[in-house]
Amino acid sequence: MRPNYTKIYEDMLKQDYPDKLKDPKILTLLKKLNTTEDVLKFNDKLFEQSRESQQNNQKLKTYDKKTMLKLLQYQKKHEFSTSYMSRKYKISRTTLAKWKKMFEEEINETKNADT
Repeated sequence: MRPNYTKIYEDMLKQDYPDKLKDPKILTLLKKLNTTEDVLKFNDKLFEQSRESQQNNQKLKTYDKKTMLKLLQYQKKHEFSTSYMSRKYKISRTTLAKWKKMFEEEINETKNADT
């Protein structure tokens, strides 16, 4: 069972930042929280974080399968190196390599379907 990110953020905003719930842009984004990627983007837009805080939070990030595949397909489509993807998305090269190994068949199926 997946967490209801919309409800989590609504409750958090009601309690700590009720003024942000009046912003129509935030309300629109709030309703579109489906993937880990959506949640991360929403969180970045909602809250400014210090560099130190970002580094500490990076260690605790998790990604759902859909987001992992999306990143790997993006990398393959644009022929980006693992080092580039690692820097751009702040994911270790080791993690990206592990994902590639885990989802190798699914990435190849997508490639074959595109041709």
